[in-house]
Amino acid sequence: MDTKDDTQQNAPEENGTENDPLTEAMSETEEAPATEESDDAGQDEESTESPWAEGGPEAEIADLKDKLLRALADNENTIRRAKREREDTAKYAAANFARDMLTVADNLQRALDATPDGLREGDDQSKSFLEGIELTSRELLSVLERHGIKRISPMGEKFNHDQHEALFEVPTADAEPGMVMQVIEDGFMIHNRLLRAAKVGVSKAIDQPDEGEGHNVDTTA
Repeated sequence: MDTKDDTQQNAPEENGTENDPLTEAMSETEEAPATEESDDAGQDEESTESPWAEGGPEAEIADLKDKLLRALADNENTIRRAKREREDTAKYAAANFARDMLTVADNLQRALDATPDGLREGDDQSKSFLEGIELTSRELLSVLERHGIKRISPMGEKFNHDQHEALFEVPTADAEPGMVMQVIEDGFMIHNRLLRAAKVGVSKAIDQPDEGEGHNVDTTA
């Protein structure tokens, strides 16, 4: 009888240990890492998102290729522009000096043009002097031409606005309008640029008198 009662009294105590607060706290602590593991899994899922743009890797590669080609084209254009500027600088660096030397060539030519015919037919000393001036003039023009500077002497040619400067018009019936009839000063080109325009006189059509002009008779008398 006593043994049965003891057994019945011990049974509640064993059942009480299952609902003990300490035991429940320990069980909650043991379940906590499972929650952290789930959070880590969520972060792993977020980190596995694609790093590419909306179009995927193919679109990203195409965009980078386009940017590379544009950069290479810009670099090539810069190189060509720098090369062209360097060549132009080398070609036209002497333009100012050459323009000043044209005055010397003009003065030599004026001296030859102003020489009287009698002096050319004079003694040997006069002939040698004139030949020296002519030789100096030709040599100067030859030196200028070796450096890309060529003379423009457009006598009898069609007037060219890009190379000629018209100083006056010459009324004439011997040539069509717009022809160079007289050259006052020769022009010069340096390579493909105008160094000095040629000063010229241009032909102009003669104005025709009106029909019946000079045939009117005064009948009022």
